Amino acid sequence: MRRLFGGLLLFVLFAVPLLVNGLSPNLNDDVLGLIVFKADVQDPLGKLASWNEDDDSPCNWKGIFCNPRSNRVSELVLDGFSLSGKISRGLLQLQSLHKLSLANNNLTGTLSLRLGQLPNLRTVDLSGNSFSGPIAGDFFQQCGSLRSISLAQNEFSGEIPQSLSSCSMLASLNFSSNQFSGQLPAGIWSLLGLRSLDLSDNLLEGEIPKGIEGLNNLRVINLSKNKLVGEIPDGIGGCMLLRSIDLSENFLTGGLPNSMQKLSLCNDLSLQRNAFTGNIPDWVGEMRSLEALDLSANNFSGELPNSLGELHSLKVLNLSRNTFSGSFPESLSSCADLLVLDVSQNSLSGKFPSWGFRLGLQQLVVSENKLNGSLEDAFASSMENSRQKLLHLDISQNAISGGIPSAFGDLSSLQVLNLSRNLIVGSIPNSIDQLKSLDTMDVSENQLKGGIPFAIGGATSLKKLVMDKNFLDGNIPASIGNCLQLTFLSLSQNDLTGPIPAAIAQLVNLQHVDLSFNRLTGLLPKQLANLGHLVSFNISHNQLQGDLPAGGFFNTISPSSVYGNPALCGAPVNRTCPTVLPKPIVLNPNSTDSSPGSMPENFGHEKKILSISALIAIGAAAVIVVGVIAITVLNLRVRSSASPSAAALTFSGGDDYSHSPSTDANSGKLVMFSGDPDFSTGTHALLNKDCELGRGGFGAVYRTVLKDGRSVAIKKLTVSSLVKSQDDFEREVKKLGKARHRNLVTLEGYYWTSSLQLLIYEFVSGGNLYKHLHEGSGGSISWNERFNIILGAAKSLAYLHQMNIIHYNLKSSNILIDGEGEAKVADYGLARLLPMLDRYVLSSKIQSALGYMAPEFACKTVKITEKCDVYGFGVLVLEIVTGKRPVEYMEDDVVVLCDMVRGALEEGRVEECVDGRLQGKFPAEEAIPVMKLGLICTSQVPSNRPDMAEVVNILELIRCPSESQDELA
Repeated sequence: MRRLFGGLLLFVLFAVPLLVNGLSPNLNDDVLGLIVFKADVQDPLGKLASWNEDDDSPCNWKGIFCNPRSNRVSELVLDGFSLSGKISRGLLQLQSLHKLSLANNNLTGTLSLRLGQLPNLRTVDLSGNSFSGPIAGDFFQQCGSLRSISLAQNEFSGEIPQSLSSCSMLASLNFSSNQFSGQLPAGIWSLLGLRSLDLSDNLLEGEIPKGIEGLNNLRVINLSKNKLVGEIPDGIGGCMLLRSIDLSENFLTGGLPNSMQKLSLCNDLSLQRNAFTGNIPDWVGEMRSLEALDLSANNFSGELPNSLGELHSLKVLNLSRNTFSGSFPESLSSCADLLVLDVSQNSLSGKFPSWGFRLGLQQLVVSENKLNGSLEDAFASSMENSRQKLLHLDISQNAISGGIPSAFGDLSSLQVLNLSRNLIVGSIPNSIDQLKSLDTMDVSENQLKGGIPFAIGGATSLKKLVMDKNFLDGNIPASIGNCLQLTFLSLSQNDLTGPIPAAIAQLVNLQHVDLSFNRLTGLLPKQLANLGHLVSFNISHNQLQGDLPAGGFFNTISPSSVYGNPALCGAPVNRTCPTVLPKPIVLNPNSTDSSPGSMPENFGHEKKILSISALIAIGAAAVIVVGVIAITVLNLRVRSSASPSAAALTFSGGDDYSHSPSTDANSGKLVMFSGDPDFSTGTHALLNKDCELGRGGFGAVYRTVLKDGRSVAIKKLTVSSLVKSQDDFEREVKKLGKARHRNLVTLEGYYWTSSLQLLIYEFVSGGNLYKHLHEGSGGSISWNERFNIILGAAKSLAYLHQMNIIHYNLKSSNILIDGEGEAKVADYGLARLLPMLDRYVLSSKIQSALGYMAPEFACKTVKITEKCDVYGFGVLVLEIVTGKRPVEYMEDDVVVLCDMVRGALEEGRVEECVDGRLQGKFPAEEAIPVMKLGLICTSQVPSNRPDMAEVVNILELIRCPSESQDELA
């Protein structure tokens, strides 16, 4: 509607002569022209609310200024009004307009107006908008009255029109921060009244045209941040009124033209980041008004001229990143107003300048040179009041020797101190506590000795402290906890001893900590887990002990950050803490040398005198021996009376799980969840080793055949693992019996006596996944089959979790493959049959799942939830895709699959991890996301792992259209 209204107004403006209420036509032109402008812009802040089309005059409107004699609009100033939209042609009605300023809005589009259509315009400022596109070639025609124009900070492109040369009265031209390209128009040099020229930050190229000497009134020229080449025109010396020259960040070459020495009024000369060569000429001292000289990042060479000392007004001298050689000219000590001196990254030699601390500098940077001498000498020749002004001192990467003077405490305003990579000796002075403003301190790679002073706590503004690669000894002082702003702490490669102080946990802003390669001892403070901003925490190669802090960053800490602490334990170091699990987590699950639940030989500290716990252990071992003997006798009795026992079994079928009425000693209770099969024909299998399918932490599994010819698998549970009451046992088993899913091995029934418990499952003929991957020809499992196994396992776990059943023991040997290649998850929920769901007991029953076990099994304070299954599933995914075991045991190393894949992902070579037996017959667009999903599932933090329902959704999204699938299968 607004645009329609604007169009109607334009029609009225240009097609219908108006005489309203006796007002003059000219006055009505201003009102209507501005209303048309308003109709074409958006005014979110209501800045133009006072613009009312019913008013007779716009002179009281906000942003409008009128000529008091003619009452015509002379200035339109709407800077920072947050307007958007386009400039309307309604402005053409403002024929008396002298100043048009629409800076710092969000106006868009191209410039459709022509300056010649507003003949009285003297100032145009459209900077800080979003105008785009090229400027029409005739835009500047008939612009003789224009004095100043700024199109800065827009998105204009194309070449600068040659018609600009017709603006003969132009004094200020600013087209900076756009995308203008092409050559600099030579016509600019014909604008003899030009005082300020700014074409910086564009894409202009070619050489600077000759003829600049004609700009006798030029005060400022800025052509920085373009693509200009060639040399500075020698005629620049003819612009004798120049105050500021900025040609930085181009590709200019050659040396400084001799005519520059005529520019005695020049205050600021910036030529940084070009390709200038040669020496600094001696005549530079004749540019007596220079306050800032920046020649950094060029190819200047030679010695620094003594004439630099004649620049008595000089405040900033930046000669860094060149190839200057020789020593500092002593004459620089005459530059009494100098505030910033940066000569870093050159080849200057000789002694550190004795006047460096005498001038009252704010910034002194001489890093990466070849300077020698001592700081103590330099300090001795300076006054305390001159030191107090220094904010930034960087003398790193030289050959400075001697000690750090205690007078360093006089640098009370110092914010940055970098003395690194020198030959500095001695200790760190206690006067450091006087540096209340110090933000960064780096004294690394020197020869400092002694301890870290307790006074470090006085530098309360410190954010970065680096002291690595020295010979510091003693303890880390607890006073460091006073440096509450600290984000970066590096004390590595020293000789520090003692514990890590708990006070470090007070530094809530810490992000990076490196304490590696020292001799630190003791336990890690548990409070470190509260450091919520940590990104890295390296304590490798120390003598720390005990378990890592639980929670926070330490749940995902890199193994390399804790390596080299033999007594440290926890998941990241692949070493189980003795108070949580009885076996190290890297124990070989394929070894037959140790029985489930047994303690490793020489575990913990050797005791010469038997403790109470040792006596209890011996007693427990004796009980186990008696139990084994009793079970053996029981088995012999069963063998001798197999038929009578079988005959005594009483069955009850149907879904009502009806109980057997038999309760005598020779009979037990059998419940089948469906049908009424004759089980007695198969009981002999329990005594026949030839029918054994395998053994696990919960017992042995046998195959037997029912009378109807159907095979079933019977798990004979280890008696010692089941001391729950019959009611508890039946409650848990019946819950498992209700689980029915195509990717689950169905539990068909159970048998109970006080001395014998059996679980009856469907028989799955294809063997388990572990054998397919690691003992057979794993290459015969195609990518398509592997993906379907992963998806099937995910769906079964999601189903179990929906029924509030946790598997607890997920691993490849518990994934069975049926005759159609379909995955069926077995052994789910059996941990619930344990007398108590204790981490110690549970870990002893599922030791063969080490490598799949979530880290919360090693942490007493973290609840075991469905997320434990998610972790095991993540490991299983990586095992299926890579064809590698979760833990590979080498001769002198242990490779953890999760860490290997994660490292490959970080190095950009994750595709190399896919099972080589697939020989490239897999879609990378599926395999890589699946591996990334596996890594996400194995996050150390349970809350970071997805739910299994989410995993199923992600896998279904990853599945690609299957045209290529058949080829890969």
